[in-house]
Amino acid sequence: MPNLNLQLLSSQDIQAIHDTSLKILRDVGMRIHHAGVIERLAAAGAFVDPYTMIVRFSEEQVAEALEMTGKRFVVRGRDHERVARYGYGEVNLISSPGQYGWFDHHGGPRRAPVLQDTIHAARVGEALSNVTIVGAMTAPVDVPDPIRDVVLTAELVKHTAKPTRAWPVSRRSSRYVLEIYALLAGGREAMRQTPMTDTFLEPISPLQLPETGLDVMLEFLEYGQPVSIGPMSMVAGTGPATLAGNLAQENAEILGGIVTVQMLAPGTPVVYGGIPHILDPRTSICSFGSPEQGLMAVAMAQIGKSYGLPVYVNVNLTDAKTLDAQAGMEKIGSLLLGMLAGADLMGHAGILGTDHGGSLSWLVADHEAVAFARRILRGFDVNEDTLAYPVIAGVGPGGNYLSLEHTVRNFRKELWIPGRLWERDSYDAWTERGSLTMEQRAAARVDQILASPPPPPLDPALEGEIERIVEAAKRELL
Repeated sequence: MPNLNLQLLSSQDIQAIHDTSLKILRDVGMRIHHAGVIERLAAAGAFVDPYTMIVRFSEEQVAEALEMTGKRFVVRGRDHERVARYGYGEVNLISSPGQYGWFDHHGGPRRAPVLQDTIHAARVGEALSNVTIVGAMTAPVDVPDPIRDVVLTAELVKHTAKPTRAWPVSRRSSRYVLEIYALLAGGREAMRQTPMTDTFLEPISPLQLPETGLDVMLEFLEYGQPVSIGPMSMVAGTGPATLAGNLAQENAEILGGIVTVQMLAPGTPVVYGGIPHILDPRTSICSFGSPEQGLMAVAMAQIGKSYGLPVYVNVNLTDAKTLDAQAGMEKIGSLLLGMLAGADLMGHAGILGTDHGGSLSWLVADHEAVAFARRILRGFDVNEDTLAYPVIAGVGPGGNYLSLEHTVRNFRKELWIPGRLWERDSYDAWTERGSLTMEQRAAARVDQILASPPPPPLDPALEGEIERIVEAAKRELL
């Protein structure tokens, strides 16, 4: 049977990183930029210095928090059969919840995104089977910032039945976002039992929890939704210059977030978001495509799984600005490492370069990369039928296997058959079709999706209720 389980760290390495993280939380602590949260943490027994806003946690508090944290959950889409399952050993891909730049899939300079781009992103994400969670992909300039997440959520759920996510703007706007999801869930209590989304708490390295992120998280906890905790410490920038030291700090930031969540709402499910990067020493820019990115993704997956938690890693990313050889090498390198290490969520798809913008052709390419990697992850079986001795003996020297029943029975499950985005034809056939690059073929796939009939629309009454929520948000927040 297949046994693909990539491990980089020994059990002793994981223990050493864990012990160092505990020392950081016990002796150094984290600065928590939220007076209300600090007050509640102090009441729960954490050591709090109100003047510096430093909070320290004991080893026992970390252990108790890890014990009570929810380890498995399912996020549902508008269609409750379309789900993302965390903690079940499955691979999920999320498209970017929002980018401030946009690259049209047929080329041209980067521009500011608009709401129509998110509508297109939702339709493409709906059509791509390997995209589990459909992100908004844009921060559109034609939508006022105070209601951006509300409008994006409304458009996402109109155009895809899958789970969705947009970046929250504030606690006030999150109330309307959650109201939309509760409407789709069948009520607030139903949403608590079957989550429709999760919130992303990003600790700010080194060792801080931000006020806005905590404020938004509090609202999501009121609705019983899971929390993803993912700092983006950068080696030699906002984290130590050694990978092990950076992992110890990143792990401490995640553990500090977990203790905070459990002190506020015991039993809340948490995703361990191990998403560190490096600071490129030549440019001082964060790198998405370094080999260290893949190494740290494997390590963080191991650490998160050692706690029994579902894991999110930043893989399938690149520093390249076009879908060229660099992009291919960097993307598939880190994606394979993350998937082989057993991470639950890969992200974010559809990003061009280091958060330089979103692109639908890149989203299509990321979908195809996951299909390629899934085949490797599946491995192959060795048994009497697959060893095929009687077949080999029957064909003998100089024959072929094309017309055999054994071939017909096995080739589809043994061989990955790619779609037209991949090039396997003869050179002459490729040139006759226009010598298209993968980027051009991906753009054609986007055109094909957008030209096809859209998915069935929402029930008019339900769409009317969503519009009522959006209008209420406009009246209060603008």
